[in-house]
Amino acid sequence: MEEQTPILNLNLNLNRIKGGGGGIRRPLWVSVLVLFTVIALFSLHINREYSIFSIPLDFISGRVGLVSSYQQKSCSDFFKQVPARKVVKSIRDFGGIGDGKTSNTKAFQRATEFMARFTESGGSQLVVPKGRWLTGSFNLTSNFTLFLEYGAVILGSQDPDEWPIIDALPSYGRGRERLGARHISLIHGNGLTNVVITGENGTVDGQGKMWWDLWWNRTLIHTRGHLVELINSQNILIQNLTLMNSPFWTIHPVYCRNIVIRNMTILAPLNAPNTDGIDADSSLNVCIEDCYIESGDDLISVKSGWDQYGMKMARPSSNIIVRRVKGTTPTCSGVGIGSEMSGGVSNVLIEDLYVRDSAAGVRIKTDIGRGGYIVNITINNMRMERVKVPIRFSRGANDHPDEKWDPKALPEVRGIFISNVVSLESKRPPLLVGIEEAPFEEIHMKNISLFGLAPSMKWNCEYISGSSCSVFPAPCSQLLKNESTVQCPH
Repeated sequence: MEEQTPILNLNLNLNRIKGGGGGIRRPLWVSVLVLFTVIALFSLHINREYSIFSIPLDFISGRVGLVSSYQQKSCSDFFKQVPARKVVKSIRDFGGIGDGKTSNTKAFQRATEFMARFTESGGSQLVVPKGRWLTGSFNLTSNFTLFLEYGAVILGSQDPDEWPIIDALPSYGRGRERLGARHISLIHGNGLTNVVITGENGTVDGQGKMWWDLWWNRTLIHTRGHLVELINSQNILIQNLTLMNSPFWTIHPVYCRNIVIRNMTILAPLNAPNTDGIDADSSLNVCIEDCYIESGDDLISVKSGWDQYGMKMARPSSNIIVRRVKGTTPTCSGVGIGSEMSGGVSNVLIEDLYVRDSAAGVRIKTDIGRGGYIVNITINNMRMERVKVPIRFSRGANDHPDEKWDPKALPEVRGIFISNVVSLESKRPPLLVGIEEAPFEEIHMKNISLFGLAPSMKWNCEYISGSSCSVFPAPCSQLLKNESTVQCPH
């Protein structure tokens, strides 16, 4: 994959240091000399290919994306465009009342049942106009568009009975939080094709505090529902919306293919438990780009089933692209792979990622008993500010679905390529801990600059092997072998 070097848009107006009559004022000249001396010293720690001039200030500030050719890249063609829908109706046509108090659960159910009549004859679109539309869970249908107009807000019901109980996913064998079944998502679909969830930056608010309280108080009976979950579905587009306050994971495509999630804002209180932004789970050809996420868990997560249940189902996550995602999570990571990865995870590309004020930038998580594999992961052009551990590989915390897990089922982690990373105000050095019985192999790092660490802080590595070049501060000995794999400059 061809590498692009980001460009710094830094224009020093040297005319401002000129004095009257064209002379140079000595105090300002000294200041400029000091400035360039500092830059030169920084450059000693970064190779000539990726100097301090490669750090895009706008990207570091979080205001705009990288100034590079990556700006134009898109994986949105994973979604094949659909023709205009034949039938367009408003939720008001089905008795909906957008006052924020009246339950519209029956109205949404009537609407989607009506729209299902047109699945094979031109498709349909349900419009949610400006207003506050309180509802329990409802199911989508194929060849269907859910369109939220500007000012439209779908509110999740505060009645748990309006989030019915459904079977656990077979690749998990149980609810993720509790044994047995689980609550359905607010917006749900199973076995669908050609579905669009979009609008004019309308909002879906799960009003999740009721569910977070149940979790905090240890009174949760069944696993919480997601905000949007699509199962066994294909050709799905989710874009141009704000999703907030999910009870559990926010967007969860599972056993899906050809999914595009773009131009989304996803928000949850930073202490809201397990409110992941987007979880691509046992899915193929997933495109996630141009999203802003604040959550109480991973911004983006890639999964593929839990221990023996995931291994038995063997539905991998593969061909996943994550681009131009920004956000913050004080407890978890910008992108997390695993820890439920027993069906396998491969061919993941993550680039142009900005993470601030978070526990980790990127994290690979697995454990004994998981089985499966994590292979061919590429992470390129990542910027971090005030991230506790910029890069972390770790084992789980003895987290298994039941006593039937197999301690001999060891995961394979191999082929992790991380390049062009800048972390400012780093709190701790990378923590790369593999598994003694199954070391992580072919870990390659290039152009990694971690600023803010005390000189006494050293990389912590165990049961890993690989290579590195142009890494500051110096990595652990397990990564000091310089191989052509990372194409280091001579």
